[in-house]
Amino acid sequence: METAHDTLLPSLPHGFRAVVIGASGGIGSALCQRLRNEPHVGDVIPLSRSDNQFDLADEASIAAAAQALQGEPIHLLICATGILGTDGHAPEKALRHIDPDRMMRQLAINAVGPALVAKHFLPLLDRKQRSIAAFLSARVGSIGDNRLGGWISYRAAKAALNQIVRTASIEYGRTHPEAVLAAIHPGTVRTKLSEPFAAGHKTVAPDEAARSILQALDGLTADRSGSFIAYDGSTIVW
Repeated sequence: METAHDTLLPSLPHGFRAVVIGASGGIGSALCQRLRNEPHVGDVIPLSRSDNQFDLADEASIAAAAQALQGEPIHLLICATGILGTDGHAPEKALRHIDPDRMMRQLAINAVGPALVAKHFLPLLDRKQRSIAAFLSARVGSIGDNRLGGWISYRAAKAALNQIVRTASIEYGRTHPEAVLAAIHPGTVRTKLSEPFAAGHKTVAPDEAARSILQALDGLTADRSGSFIAYDGSTIVW
């Protein structure tokens, strides 16, 4: 049974500084609440379009948000953003359904946006103490685990995100030896984003997902930076 003194992130330093991007979403808001309950947290900074006009599709917006946080290092960065459908259209089920504009939108939000977050926010990670940067991915972004087909644009965008995280982890391993970067699959969470596609899948509440995500991230050591993992800490094949 949880108590007020339980911590999900014992590996982070006392007074750690956390940033959650996409904080107004179902998973993002649950992560913020969980983080605020951490007994040794110093600051939890939520960023989203509705909270502070943070726009994942606007690099100037991302750069300005990062600039405003300079001065003190970040110990936990979670990019909890993403889209499943575009403009009211569900993910396509076959090649013949591909629409170039909707495909580009998937890539813009699910890959390019997080890449820009990495570009501007990873330099703010603590260089001396342990830090974690996590990007919400999806199991369907796994190429090796793809046995059903469909959802081509979404799968491709999440696969691109996984490669971005992996590549960034190599670069930052040289300058931030205690940093851990990860792409993480949160499971099928009961949010507005996943509701239309949740039939037949085991689902979890956002608060439960947030707890699992934080515990899984806490268990990653620096030698596993660049991993693609699930909410239970297990490795997902690329």
